[in-house]
Amino acid sequence: MNNTRSIEIFSAGCPACDEAIEMVKRNTCPSCEINVLDMNDPAVANRAKSLDIRSVPAVVIDGKLADCCSGRGPDEETLKAAGLGQPLS
Repeated sequence: MNNTRSIEIFSAGCPACDEAIEMVKRNTCPSCEINVLDMNDPAVANRAKSLDIRSVPAVVIDGKLADCCSGRGPDEETLKAAGLGQPLS
């Protein structure tokens, strides 16, 4: 049995990511193992893609993308509905 909870934070090094990292660190317990992963590393970006991470910061706990971090990121249809690619009249 594993006695640690694995927490991965996917970050691009921006202020919003730094804030998320600090928030996670403030809320961890002694059995939490935190790894901050740099999205500029191609291997990390590939792992993020396999987890369906579409924007950062993102937090993965025990191999599962946290609900608060899923479904985000640019969506082509939503952007088109907001006017992307449509000339002004």
